[in-house]
Amino acid sequence: MSLLTQTGSVIVINVRSIPQRLWMSLATVVSIALVVAVLLGFLSLANGFRQTVGGSGAPDVAIVLRDGSTAELNSTLSRDQIDLLGQAPGVRLRADGRPLISPELMLVVDGIKKSSGTKANMPLRGIGPNGLQVRKQVRLREGRMFAPGTSEIVVGSGLLREFNGFELGRSIRFGAQTWKVVGVFEAPGTVFESELWADVAVVQSLFNRGASFQSARVALTSPAAVAAFAAYVKNEPRLQLEAKSEQAYFASQAERSGALITYFGWPLGIIMAIGATAGALNTMYSSVSARAAEIATLRVIGFSGFSAFAGTMAEAMVLSLLGAILGTAICALGFNGLSASTLGAGFTQVAFRLQMGPALVSQAIILALVIGLVGGIFPGLRAARQRPLLALSAA
Repeated sequence: MSLLTQTGSVIVINVRSIPQRLWMSLATVVSIALVVAVLLGFLSLANGFRQTVGGSGAPDVAIVLRDGSTAELNSTLSRDQIDLLGQAPGVRLRADGRPLISPELMLVVDGIKKSSGTKANMPLRGIGPNGLQVRKQVRLREGRMFAPGTSEIVVGSGLLREFNGFELGRSIRFGAQTWKVVGVFEAPGTVFESELWADVAVVQSLFNRGASFQSARVALTSPAAVAAFAAYVKNEPRLQLEAKSEQAYFASQAERSGALITYFGWPLGIIMAIGATAGALNTMYSSVSARAAEIATLRVIGFSGFSAFAGTMAEAMVLSLLGAILGTAICALGFNGLSASTLGAGFTQVAFRLQMGPALVSQAIILALVIGLVGGIFPGLRAARQRPLLALSAA
């Protein structure tokens, strides 16, 4: 009998014998499934966050911040600087010939999370009449836009999903002012859905911000105009600002924060994987011990040690693959598409949905197979080195 035939026969025998060790095998499958589910949960969390934040920007809209600022909260712009931006090359003009620029102000306010009942930071953004025009992906879902000069707000649907008290028609108090929710807007798959919007002049007045802003969004004639616009902003000595495409800005924000989630998830997954590997080793050693007489008989009739090794390895890999499938199913049914929120780069909550994907599933399955590989290799070597006559006499 050829080595290939021997190996195939032993693999079939080992795999078919798994139900004979049902509870130990099931414990190994479940432990691996938990590793896969936890790792996939964190990877889906990071992926959903990246997709939401990174997909928020437009390639033909520039965001302008103070030179050296990495986020809107630590930036400041004056009215004179806003006027100078309108003279830059490539700026799109409105129908009345004025530059399409939205100077904005962002503050941090408190809200109560539905999931935990605890306070969390939310972004309150002051925008002007051009705020909607520089955000093509935004549309009102309910109600209307706030009236200029009033203490009215519109709420992003993501924020409404995660926080209490922001339903249409409700009143909410920030600082010394009561605000009324007059509209709910959608911006699917973007960070804007996690914000509250109000009139920028009212926000400046009520929060004692004078005439200052923190950022400006500038609509450009095309994505190709970003380079010339950014060069103008950098070289104009009266500005001392920095500009980049909104798309590039959000991509950098997503990468930094998403990496933190990923770097936390992988170490936790590996720690759990070590525990699962110990369980797999125990299961496979028990399997080899239970089949000692069977392995010895096969060796006596001419089966090689390699076939015994391959059969043990195949059993371990089947258990790990079953665990990977179960863990993936748990994550897909329990976590994929689940609404969540976490701190973004501006220390405010960003609402998003967990998103699985083929690349993430592949990473989790590879980790599961590594557990099976390590959990099977040493018991497999014991099976291959087993002395058949001693095993038979012991049986």
